[in-house]
Amino acid sequence: MMKILETLLKVKIGIVFFSIFFAGPTPLLLGNNDTVLIKSCINQMFEGMAAFDSSMVHRSFADGFLLRSVIKSKDGSIIAREESGDSFLKIIGTKKPGVRYDERLLSYTILIDGDMAIVWTPYHFYLTDIFSHCGVNAFTMVKLPEGWKILSITDTRRKGDCAE
Repeated sequence: MMKILETLLKVKIGIVFFSIFFAGPTPLLLGNNDTVLIKSCINQMFEGMAAFDSSMVHRSFADGFLLRSVIKSKDGSIIAREESGDSFLKIIGTKKPGVRYDERLLSYTILIDGDMAIVWTPYHFYLTDIFSHCGVNAFTMVKLPEGWKILSITDTRRKGDCAE
């Protein structure tokens, strides 16, 4: 009985290795790796923001990246505001004494189709340990030869209704 179990285990291991080395990695394995790399890219951007390191942030972005915010004004109208990537990098590269940016992502929803991904991340933003606002980031990602990069970010911002 023990020999039969050992033989079955060897056959299963052989099939897995054959599948990976001769048939290529499965989409499941690739998807998991892409998910890790996408999260790593996004986390690198936020680490760079916290450190006021614009070059670290810049390495997370594809050329020509855009930032947009969807904001409700005090009168209730919706404003869609766009900021250039260069303008954002200039803000990040300007260290303000005593100021800290702390954007806390609550979760990730990642959808991947080949070399494009969409990432949905609810967040809470703190400015020097004081709650500022909450919302959702919608990242559009692209897989380039050097890895996953952020093509654009559209976020929402609100002061209240920020359940965790």
